[in-house]
Amino acid sequence: MKEDLKVYNDVLQLIGDTPLIKLNKVTKELEGNYFAKVEAFNPGHSTKDRIALHIIEEAERKGILHPGSTIIETTSGNTGFSIAMVSVIKGYECILAVSSKSSADKIDMLKTMGAKVYVCPAHVAPDDPRSYYEVAKRLHQEMKGSVYINQYFNELNIDAHYKSTGPEIWKQTQGKITHLVACSGTGGTISGTARYLKEQNPDIKVIGIDAFGSVLKKYHETRELDPDEIYPYRIEGLGKNLIPTATDFDVIDKFVKVTDEASAHTARYIARTEGLFVGYTSGAVFQGIKQLEEEGEFDENSNVVMIFPDHGSRYMSKIYSDDWMHEQGFSDSENNVGAEKIEFIK
Repeated sequence: MKEDLKVYNDVLQLIGDTPLIKLNKVTKELEGNYFAKVEAFNPGHSTKDRIALHIIEEAERKGILHPGSTIIETTSGNTGFSIAMVSVIKGYECILAVSSKSSADKIDMLKTMGAKVYVCPAHVAPDDPRSYYEVAKRLHQEMKGSVYINQYFNELNIDAHYKSTGPEIWKQTQGKITHLVACSGTGGTISGTARYLKEQNPDIKVIGIDAFGSVLKKYHETRELDPDEIYPYRIEGLGKNLIPTATDFDVIDKFVKVTDEASAHTARYIARTEGLFVGYTSGAVFQGIKQLEEEGEFDENSNVVMIFPDHGSRYMSKIYSDDWMHEQGFSDSENNVGAEKIEFIK
C-alpha cells in the first residue's frame, strides 16, 4: 500500500486530541463563554482511554508487563472498558472488579471486550473483603505475574492528563481559559489537567464536582475524612468513600456537590438541546456549572471549560430509561424519552 495513505494502525492511535465544543443553547441564560471537552470522541468513548494507554505503556517500558500478562483493575466501568480495549490490541488478559452500581450496559460492554468481570457490592466499606478494591487486590495477590493498575492510588493517573488533556485545553483555548470544571472520582482527570493549566496561568480557577454521599468536598476543606458524609448515591464515577492519592487537592480551588436527580435531568437536557449524547457525570458537571452561576462565580469575561467524561450510550438502562427514572422517583415529563414519542405502524 502507498505510504501516504491517511490511515491509523489501530484504535489506540485515536486516543486524545478530543474536540472542544462551544455550548450555546444550554448556556443562553448564563454569563460568559462555555466549552465542553467531549471525551466521548476517544475510541473507547471516555476520558479513561488516556490513563489506560499511558499506565500500560509505562508498565511495558519498565518491563513489568510481558506478552500474555494479566492486567487487573478496580473500575466503575469506563476505566475497565479502556483497559480491556488496550489489552485486546496489545495481547493481555484482563480481569476487572466492578461496582454493582455500574450500569448493566457498562458490564455487558466489558464482557464483550473479552474481560473477566467480578461484580462487587457497591455500598460496603472500602476495606470490606467484598468491596471492589479488596477483590482486585486479592486477585492480584493470587495471580502470580499479574499487574494491578490501581487507578485510585497511581500517580500515573494524574500524569496521563498532565501530558495530554491539560496541554490540549491550553492550546484549544489559546490560553484564554479562566475556569476548569470537572468531576472528581479517582481525581486523575481534574488533578493532571489542573496541574498543567495552573503552571501556565496560576489564576485559572479549578472547580471539582462531587456527589452528595461522597467525602471529597469536606476533605478538601478540612483535610479530614468524615464517615458521616458517606451514604449511597447513584452517580457512577463521581465522588468517593475514601481519599484517592490520585487526587491532588492542592490544585483544586473548591468543590461543589450535586444531586443524583438534578444531574440525571441535566444530562437528558443537554442531549435534547445541544445534540450531545452525554453520560451521567457530564450531566453532573453542567449541573455544577448552573449552581456556580447562581453563586455569581462567572461573569461576561469568563471562559469556562468543562470536561464531559463519557458517552450517553453507557446509561441506556439508567438515566436514559424512563422506567429507571420513574423507579428512582426522578419524574421528568419535560425531557421524557419514553413510549409516547414512538408510533408503531401496523
